[in-house]
Amino acid sequence: MAIIVQKFGGTSVADLDRIRAVADKVQAAVAAGDKVAVVLSAMAGVTNQLVAWVSEAGAGPDSSEYDSVVSTGEQVTTGLLACVLKSRGLKARSWLGWQLPIRTDGVHGRARITEIETGALKAGLKDGEVQIVAGFQGIAKSGRIVTLGRGGSDITAVALSAALDAARCDIYTDVDGVYTSDPRVVAKARKLDKITYEEMLEMASLGAKVLQTRSVELAMKHDVPLQVLSSFVDAPGTLVVNEEDMLEQEMVSGITYSRDEAKVTLTRVPDRPGVAAAIFGPLSDAEINVDMIVQNVSEDGKATDLTFTVAKGDLAAAIKVLENKRDELGFAHLVQDPNVVKISVIGVGMRSHAGVAQKMFQVMAEKGINIQVISTSEIKISVLVAEDYTELAVRSLHSAYNLDQE
Repeated sequence: MAIIVQKFGGTSVADLDRIRAVADKVQAAVAAGDKVAVVLSAMAGVTNQLVAWVSEAGAGPDSSEYDSVVSTGEQVTTGLLACVLKSRGLKARSWLGWQLPIRTDGVHGRARITEIETGALKAGLKDGEVQIVAGFQGIAKSGRIVTLGRGGSDITAVALSAALDAARCDIYTDVDGVYTSDPRVVAKARKLDKITYEEMLEMASLGAKVLQTRSVELAMKHDVPLQVLSSFVDAPGTLVVNEEDMLEQEMVSGITYSRDEAKVTLTRVPDRPGVAAAIFGPLSDAEINVDMIVQNVSEDGKATDLTFTVAKGDLAAAIKVLENKRDELGFAHLVQDPNVVKISVIGVGMRSHAGVAQKMFQVMAEKGINIQVISTSEIKISVLVAEDYTELAVRSLHSAYNLDQE
């Protein structure tokens, strides 16, 4: 009998009827002979309401009281699921993060799990009891409740799977798997049966909202098999596995896009050693993440134009940091553009196939789409283009790499 961890997101537990539907899936797994641990999010919309209230009350996201309030949503859903399962004659027990405990560092609002004590969970599972764990939360050495950040229930589920040496971690969401692109943009997008951890990690970080990025990193590190399934449709999902578990590696697995991009260009920056550190150091100190970077040195070698991207929500803060450093940095102008989108082609097959980048650039040229910035990795090519071309670029690339559903 295998240990299976099932995670259900906010839309899956949005009301009592949906919690009963979750109980159906849990009950089916128990009937199949599996030992089941469940991780739950708060009801859809509840965390947002709690965040709004605590912010209005004057607590910032780095506050211990912020975490104390925001973590309460999961207490409701775990308790209700336990009630439903018990009413059906099943053994069940709900747990909050501090009760196990799930130990974390002390960073409020975005804590990282350091250890999960599983003795009580394993004893319950051995006794045939469904273990229901609140996602998104843990306890710091100080004894205070902390939260793991947005999508933290995915992290809880993967970490729990690793700690329990589970056979599989099933992530139930409002989509029925991982697609070659966003079905809302590409009508011919098709669901993937399998995808590698690396590809999923790139997709998650580049705009796909199916799985939380840190949860994929954790699954890859601990070799936890993931399965993405729909809470509302009884259909096979997508398995996230090691590359060696893929029978055949497609050249390209997916096309993603991210509208959460803003471009910043500094012109006529003095070209001297240390200038990049002088620019990006203060941005890092302000916790502003810089993504794509391109540098163009002038013909005389005395100045350079430096272009980079930041999250759209960080644009105002980035501009403020740079303007405060204008005299020190010596740039001529600061040009901002929030109306851009990052389009990415992803696939582990790129390692063994030539011409992937050439095809991407050719398609963009044929469609009259100007490429502003390019960045690459071993399994990814990303370009920055004007936001108006999002749908055209994604659909054209999806067809060019033969990803359209037959």
